Amino acid sequence: MNAAVRSPALRVRPKPGAGMAYMRRYWTLYLLLALPLAYFTIFKYLPIANILVAFKQYNITKNVWQMQWAKNNGWEFFIKAFNNRDFRYAIRNTIMLNMLDLAAGFPAPILLALLLNELPYRNFKRVTQTIAYMPHFLSWIIISQLALQLFAPTNGLVNMALRGVGLGPIPFLNESWHWVATYVLLGIWQSVGWNTIIYLAAITGINPELYEAASVDGAGRFRKIFHVTLPGLKPTIVVLLILSLGRILGSDFDRPYALTNKIVNDVSNVISTFVYTSGIRSMNFSLATAVGLFQSVVCVIFLVAANTIAERMGERGLM
Repeated sequence: MNAAVRSPALRVRPKPGAGMAYMRRYWTLYLLLALPLAYFTIFKYLPIANILVAFKQYNITKNVWQMQWAKNNGWEFFIKAFNNRDFRYAIRNTIMLNMLDLAAGFPAPILLALLLNELPYRNFKRVTQTIAYMPHFLSWIIISQLALQLFAPTNGLVNMALRGVGLGPIPFLNESWHWVATYVLLGIWQSVGWNTIIYLAAITGINPELYEAASVDGAGRFRKIFHVTLPGLKPTIVVLLILSLGRILGSDFDRPYALTNKIVNDVSNVISTFVYTSGIRSMNFSLATAVGLFQSVVCVIFLVAANTIAERMGERGLM
């Protein structure tokens, strides 16, 4: 047998000076890349060193390397956080609200995208889609004021209408579990239209010949949805589900802070609001950093676990 056949794949050696020729040809591309690399290095990677504040006694007059280490081998503020009852409640509320958001809010844009995709009138579809994603551009401060005008127990428009038909007022914002339901529904209303755009874009990438073949086989509209559209959306659904699971312990600050009040603080206090009230506003920056670091580590664990499960189930995942 020929020795060249028995030998491993031959390595192609680059010609002398090929690297310099490559750089002379594409140096403009690397020059364009230098600015975003500098941005991420200066504003994203270098500040990572400040996570050491979680393990040190914060002192505004010293840099992070000069600060003294906290007690208990640096774990003082982690221990204080977990011994704090409000922090344990914040973890519970964060997981509960995010799980409800995931259960109720994740399927909503998929259903809306399927409905919009089936509409035969393009102009009506465009108007409906525009109206659906407009709330995404409203801040939660504005939404909270709209919610107050609609759901206030005495002069809210909804409760006034309910009293008019003899049903009595409903404490949408003044009772814990009613507040949770209102919180979740407002989140769906605010985000469903924007997330629908992603699924509609994925639907446009499905091969039209699959729908034609399904029609030839006698498939109706619902069978096309279940056997063509949803399988075509499956990779997008899996990726977005992994990202959602990675944020299961994460929480926005503006949404719960804008909608909360003292009456429902037992269910509205989440990790982000706890960091603000017990850490930043109280000038306890070491505690705030410790809680934020814990939250980030748990989110990364959830993200990697969800991605691993997806890959073992035969999906592509994120990595």
